[in-house]
Amino acid sequence: MTKTDDNGFTPRNELWFVPLGGSGEIGMNLNLYGCEGKWIIVDMGVSFGDDSVPGVDVVMPDPAFIEDRAKDLLGIVLTHAHEDHLGAVGYLWPWLKCPVYATPFAAAFLETKLQEEELLGEVPVNVVPLGGKVTLGPFDLEFVSLTHSIPEPNGIVIRTDYGTVFHTGDWKLDPEPVVGPNADIERLKRLGDEGLRAVVCDSTNVMTKGHSGSEGAVRDSLAALIGRYDRKVAVACFASNVARLKTIINAAHDNNREVCLVGRSLWRIVDVSRKTGYLSHNTRFLEADEAANLADNRVLYICTGSQGEPRAALNRIAWQSHPSVSFGPGDAVLFSSRIIPGNERSIFRLQNQLVRLGCEIVTDKDHFIHVSGHPAQDEMREMYGYLRPEVSIPVHGERRHLHEHEKLARECGVRQVVVNENGGIVKIGPGEPEIIGHVPTGRLVLDGDRIVPIDSEILRDRKRMVQNGAAVITIVMDARGKLLADPLVTTHGLFEPDEEDESVLVDVVQAAIRRLGPDDRRKDETVAEAARIALRRTFQADQRRKPLTDVHLVRL
Repeated sequence: MTKTDDNGFTPRNELWFVPLGGSGEIGMNLNLYGCEGKWIIVDMGVSFGDDSVPGVDVVMPDPAFIEDRAKDLLGIVLTHAHEDHLGAVGYLWPWLKCPVYATPFAAAFLETKLQEEELLGEVPVNVVPLGGKVTLGPFDLEFVSLTHSIPEPNGIVIRTDYGTVFHTGDWKLDPEPVVGPNADIERLKRLGDEGLRAVVCDSTNVMTKGHSGSEGAVRDSLAALIGRYDRKVAVACFASNVARLKTIINAAHDNNREVCLVGRSLWRIVDVSRKTGYLSHNTRFLEADEAANLADNRVLYICTGSQGEPRAALNRIAWQSHPSVSFGPGDAVLFSSRIIPGNERSIFRLQNQLVRLGCEIVTDKDHFIHVSGHPAQDEMREMYGYLRPEVSIPVHGERRHLHEHEKLARECGVRQVVVNENGGIVKIGPGEPEIIGHVPTGRLVLDGDRIVPIDSEILRDRKRMVQNGAAVITIVMDARGKLLADPLVTTHGLFEPDEEDESVLVDVVQAAIRRLGPDDRRKDETVAEAARIALRRTFQADQRRKPLTDVHLVRL
């Protein structure tokens, strides 16, 4: 390790792996590989906000470490088109300004994201064919086709003079993937024969025994289930799961139903799928207002919002605010997706509301309508059998997943396993693999149209307001510190409309000001702080709350 400046380190005659996101967590993938003073990024994704960050929809890794080294950054390489792998490119690329490399589907999907951020034509997106190769400085890259829940998932072979790494991205081994080719098993076997220094591998489903299941089997099961209903049927799924979309379309047609897409992201992914040849231009989809004219047993709705997202189509339908779609007694809603940890409350709230409308809810606990896009234990053992790496570096999992992955890798004969989390610098080669240091990491959020740190004062204040309410004190004084009117106290989120007693709060503020000496009453900051502390102490005593309190002091 060679220190090059006050901000961090640069690899010289070594190969490093440094995750800034996606290790110790699921989502927000941002991985760095460093060699001979140069860097590449593999994936740059987002996650989505929850109740812990009020008013925030998008969360992403902080790229500050690599931004400081942008002159040595050779490119961003994308494994596939899921948001947690490419969703941050449109937000963070202006800080990095380097070429992007992706296979056709991911490149086409990225274009839609760049257009939203008014970056289309500015970001150099290089389209790499399936199985293609790219050389970036000391890195020779090869894209290897795998299977997942979206077209063109790629593992990336990263060859250097200090060892070869296979970065799996998201993957599974699906014998009938419905969309796209099968995984290139023969290429995986040859990689093992050539000798592989390390595999950086997906850990999402390492707790799941057996095999993840095939998309083709879901198609048959879903068609049979839809055939049971003679009223409206809706299927909620991830818009990006093109294989599932095709499965649902086939199941609908098997039951003589037209397909209606409800949700903007569904139309967007269909457009990308048509452009790249994964959906036929002849496949007809209805708009919601068109579907309203069909008999209930002639239409199948595909809806966004399987995770209970408040602005998604299914949530609007459930709360009867959608202009064209309504559900009622006898209708069925099929949740063809898994519950992402942390979304349980919003999903159950949505399902409860649908039940109130009289709908039947079907999940993967009730019927075989979903398979994961990530490998279960049998597939992971199969992959390790093909690759036979010297080193395993588990990623894309919480700490418990990474430790379980370590045990599985060792059972598969891998001699060395490095369990790492965001910020850890793993020296892959030469010599023994080890964590040799740590770099700063963090989180950024999209707050409206601006990007701010997740621990910024803006968000801290917002969180305090949500948890403790807010109060504003207005004080009018003359230059000598005499009150010219009673203070005005306005509160938010602290009282019911009929219980607020403003006179008590005014008395508290006045008493605090009167306790100040003549000199202190002439100091704006001293007066404001005395009023703020007195009011907060009152709420702490009465409500056990410390509201966010602002003081406006006017001198006349």
